[in-house]
Amino acid sequence: MTLGVRLTANLTAGHLLIQLISTATITLFTTIPVVSLLTLLILLLLTILEVAVAIIQAYVFVLLLSLYLQENI
Repeated sequence: MTLGVRLTANLTAGHLLIQLISTATITLFTTIPVVSLLTLLILLLLTILEVAVAIIQAYVFVLLLSLYLQENI
């Protein structure tokens, strides 16, 4: 249960941040294109960070799951 809550919270936070920045990028594109390109760069860097966090989350999930199962056996 705790592993599922932990994964859900981390995924939701990352996706919400990406959604907010992508909406800002689209909105700023018509008014201030230079700032829009800057937010697009931030969005790309955040996507790379999100992939790295996903890899770390998968590792931690498997590690904690193996520890929980080892305690039950």
